[in-house]
Amino acid sequence: MQEIKIPELAESITEGTIAEWLVKKGQKIEKGDPVVELETDKVNVEVNAEISGVITEILQEEGNDVAVGDVIAKVDENASEGSASTGEQKEEVKEEKQEAKQEAKPQEETKKVEQPASESNGGIIASPAARKRARELGIDLSEIAARDPLGRVRPDDVEAAAQAKQEPSKAPKEEKPKAEPAKQQFDKPVERIKMTRRRQTIAKNLVNVQQEAAMLTTFNEVDMSAIMELRRQRKDKFLQKHGVKLGFMSFFTKAVVGALKEFPLLNAEIQGNELVVKKFYDIGIAVSTDEGLVVPVVRDADRLTFAGIEKAIVDLGQKARENKLGLKDLQGGSFTITNGGTFGSMMSTPILNAPQVGILGMHNIVKRAVVMPDDSIEVRPMMYLAVSYDHRIVDGKEAVSFLVRIKEMLEDPETLLLEG
Repeated sequence: MQEIKIPELAESITEGTIAEWLVKKGQKIEKGDPVVELETDKVNVEVNAEISGVITEILQEEGNDVAVGDVIAKVDENASEGSASTGEQKEEVKEEKQEAKQEAKPQEETKKVEQPASESNGGIIASPAARKRARELGIDLSEIAARDPLGRVRPDDVEAAAQAKQEPSKAPKEEKPKAEPAKQQFDKPVERIKMTRRRQTIAKNLVNVQQEAAMLTTFNEVDMSAIMELRRQRKDKFLQKHGVKLGFMSFFTKAVVGALKEFPLLNAEIQGNELVVKKFYDIGIAVSTDEGLVVPVVRDADRLTFAGIEKAIVDLGQKARENKLGLKDLQGGSFTITNGGTFGSMMSTPILNAPQVGILGMHNIVKRAVVMPDDSIEVRPMMYLAVSYDHRIVDGKEAVSFLVRIKEMLEDPETLLLEG
């Protein structure tokens, strides 16, 4: 009989929830076959069988929380499909024999051990000296806990009882665990839905960030005219040549990388009493899925072309929506970009993706009347930008300058091409 255990998943993941069993009891499996889908804080992963055999027992049901190393099923390498294992059969026979043996065995009555009546009073055994001391102190012998193995009350027991009666106990009272608040009941129809592990983790992380980081947000706006015109001119040739559309995200990713090179503290994190300034540019792109927000990472964005960035974003977005992201896709980002504009957001305050200390929020593009340098008024496609930052290591001046630099590069996209 062999066991199927939850394997080591990743350094930061130690537990998960059984999302779906991919096999049934009595089913034959081969080594390497996926047997269960596990929902973790970040992604869903499949646990594969390490041996061949027949599933004889499933120990954890769907929805149960499990940790690394937990046994979730048992496999018999010698059993045939659909049959119980030899070990199970032997156990059942053994249990049946044991039950029969217990039923046949007559029950013996427990005999009470009678204590000698001498030196007793109402069934209480005490020495004469103890009785005398109890009368002097006004202590009821029935209230005294004897330390003698035979139950005999001695003078020191009387003294201890008298002292305990006179002095309040100095021992700290044990705090009873706080009961969970009663769930509010409603007179009108409601639906209760258990939060997925991922949603619970998202909620916990967002609260932790707001409690642990000194988060502030600075805003600016960008004129998208130049980028929109460049996309209009190049989009068809770009799609024909690279097989992917020229979107806004590649421009914003390039601008973020350029600004991070000038303001490196926004590409850092805090570890204890040290600042870790990252010399690489792995940019997280927030993607909304049915199960919540995930942030897959575009690796080495500074080395990618516009087409390379667009392809990476399309690929990661598709994997996120199909729930096929791997742990490596989500780990190690240095800065994050989130685009609430796809849902019509005009302005928002993005929350940091810990342990990162900076995040850029994009919003929808709205045509607005803008006063030009020559005091003329023109209608321009404008977007509000927001940068949230950890004020513990990023000063306001640096955060504002960082956002202004992004604005400048987006309004002059040729700069992005010239500076790579």
